[in-house]
Amino acid sequence: MTQVFKQSGEVVPVTVIQAGPCTITQVKAEDRDKYRAVQLGYGSRKKIKKPLAGHLKNLDNFRYLREFRVDDPTKYKRGDKIDVSVFTPKELVAVSGISKGKGFQGVVKRHHFAGSPASHGHKDQLRMPGSSGPTYPQHVIKGKRMPGRMGGERVTIKNLEIIEVDKDKNQLVLKGAVPGAINGLLLIWGEGQIKKEVIETQEKELEEKKGKK
Repeated sequence: MTQVFKQSGEVVPVTVIQAGPCTITQVKAEDRDKYRAVQLGYGSRKKIKKPLAGHLKNLDNFRYLREFRVDDPTKYKRGDKIDVSVFTPKELVAVSGISKGKGFQGVVKRHHFAGSPASHGHKDQLRMPGSSGPTYPQHVIKGKRMPGRMGGERVTIKNLEIIEVDKDKNQLVLKGAVPGAINGLLLIWGEGQIKKEVIETQEKELEEKKGKK
C-alpha cells in the first residue's frame, strides 16, 4: 500500500496491484460445458504435471488458473491476452482474495467480545468467553461463537474505485486496502459497476422528476 495526492490536494490511501497480463487458456460454452466462462492463466512455474501440460499445450506453464463467468464466450479465443486496458479510472471493481491467517484466537479478538469486568473476583477472567451452553438442551448449540482459527478465508470487497491504470507496467492502483498478504493472488472483476449504474439511473430519475415539478 501507498498513498497518492489528488488534484484537490486530498491524500488517498491506495494499493498497487500487478494485474496481468493474463492469457485465456480455455473457453467454456453452454452447449459443451453447461455454463459460459473463460479460464485465465497467470504467473509461471518451471515444472508442471503431464495432464496440465496437455491442457496448456502451446501456452506457457502458468502457476495459477482461474475461471470467470461471461455472457458471450464467442468473443474470446484461446491464447488471447487480457491486460489492464479492460479497466478504466474511476471504475468500481470487486476484489477477492485469501485473508491473512491469524492462527487460533480467543473470542475477544475473533468475535469482538467485551470480556469480563476488571474488578475484584475476576482474576484471569478478563478475556474468557464465559458460559457457553444453555440449561437445555444441555450442550453447546452448533454455530455459537467460540475461540478458533481466524483468517485464511476467502474475502470479497466490492466497490473499490480505480484511481490509476498503468498500461506500461500492467498495474492497477485501487483506493483502499485489499484482502490478503503481499504477493497474494487476487481476482478482480467489474461487479461494482452494476451498483454504480443503478445509482446513476436513480439520480437521473430524481432530476427528471424535479424538472417536471
